[in-house]
Amino acid sequence: MAGRSFVQLPASERGPLPGAEPAGPVDGSQRAEITLILRRRAELPLDASGAPVRLTRAELEQRYGADPADAELAAGTLAGLGLEVTGQDAGSRRVTVAGTLSALAAAFGTELSLVTSQVPGSSQRVTHRYREGVLQLPAELDGVVVAVLGLDTRPQARKQSRLADPAAVAVSYTPPQVAGIYQFPAGTDGTGQTIGIIELGGGFSASDLDTYFSGLGVAVPSVTAQDVDGASNVPDQDPNGADGEVLLDIEVAGSVAPGSGLVVYFAPNTDQGFIDAVTTAVHATPTPAAVSISWGQSEDSWTAQARSALDAAIADGAALGVTVCVAAGDNGSSDGVTDGQPHVDFPASSPHALACGGTSLQADPATGVISSETVWNDGSSGGAGGGGVSDVFALPAWQASVGVPETASGSSGRGVPDVAGDADPNTGYQVLVDGKPAVIGGTSAVAPLWAALTARLAQATGGTFGLIQTQLYAGVAAGQAAPGFQDITTGSNGAYSAGPGWDACTGLGSPDGAALLARLTIATGDPGTAADGGAAVS
Repeated sequence: MAGRSFVQLPASERGPLPGAEPAGPVDGSQRAEITLILRRRAELPLDASGAPVRLTRAELEQRYGADPADAELAAGTLAGLGLEVTGQDAGSRRVTVAGTLSALAAAFGTELSLVTSQVPGSSQRVTHRYREGVLQLPAELDGVVVAVLGLDTRPQARKQSRLADPAAVAVSYTPPQVAGIYQFPAGTDGTGQTIGIIELGGGFSASDLDTYFSGLGVAVPSVTAQDVDGASNVPDQDPNGADGEVLLDIEVAGSVAPGSGLVVYFAPNTDQGFIDAVTTAVHATPTPAAVSISWGQSEDSWTAQARSALDAAIADGAALGVTVCVAAGDNGSSDGVTDGQPHVDFPASSPHALACGGTSLQADPATGVISSETVWNDGSSGGAGGGGVSDVFALPAWQASVGVPETASGSSGRGVPDVAGDADPNTGYQVLVDGKPAVIGGTSAVAPLWAALTARLAQATGGTFGLIQTQLYAGVAAGQAAPGFQDITTGSNGAYSAGPGWDACTGLGSPDGAALLARLTIATGDPGTAADGGAAVS
């Protein structure tokens, strides 16, 4: 590296990882592949509501993707440092680079080691690459490269599902029963739509799906597994592990919208894997109506560069018409952080994601009558729906009138969640995991439920929605129930309590699907364009 000038990469700083234990040096001769995110040619344009303007795939790439000159500069510079450029995609602004760990560490001015640390939300410990401090860039790439992902491979996210204790289950439902209780639009099953599902571990077997869907009397949907960054569909045979998450997501989305094609993206549980999976999903062909994400972690556990990169990928999805549904978390207002302060989960806190919170639902599946629906909170021994106010994302324009409170420090921020649905494991979902019946809850179930609802609404309206919040929040004032929702007014998730209108426990509430369809159709008076969110820019 003699004679080269280097600069710091903004927002790349990593502090010490609590609980990490040294596990020796890395093998410098080992090869790895990392992902670089390049700057946009121009910022995404916003409409009057603050949502990304609808774009075609070609427009997104040619106007707001990476400049080919930037990609060539990055490729040439890194090749000169002994690295191999293994892929470039201007539309998603990604360049993948491979090399020995020694060469990668030198190129980005860091030291890599091995440590063991605990997987978030689990007692399991894993060994992974580790770094601290700020990354460096060759000076030629200053401002061109905005994120370098994959040098540190610590587990980035936790699954947002909880296996119910059979002795504690008060009532449970099949996912189609929940959809019926929530009045999902009649005559729809998601036909013609695609739902992407993000998974950071675990897997499924075709036999589980065949048995489950046939048991419900539902046609087995099309389910395709797609590998990302070397991960694949590998069941771990642990119903309380990642398999439970994977099967919950597929079985909820697939039984509620069986006409939709499901594409399940399996990626490593790292910031690189998470971002590459979401980016691959939203840029897929055909463009999905919705993407379901049931993984996350508190905002402060992410580097700022990774948060920005994932938020930008979700924004790309919104511009392309994808509604990205994200579980808001299962640890109440603390989000599992032990500092005594409120925290929100990311990527649910992205202003471009539909954040999905949790309720406890008591209803009669036969009649669809809800007798009680409150904030999900099982107390100190159990989980609770996540929600609160972001410390890093500003209050969106479309949320400005609903009464989002200030943070503990007195600043404003994006309120979480936007919407809710049944998440209490004790009123949970009947699923089949690794051949065994189980009842599972968590906001993990709410993300695929809303993804399935979005697909059915898209089928009914003839268009997709992108940032659907601009329509869900339109005309809603603080303390006012939103049309198309059951307003949840009872319960608390810790620091926040439910009340009339939007709140930081259940957002606007749980859905009334038929009323939402009517509202979305009336929005423009034309079912064919009500969902389009405006014409593409020309």
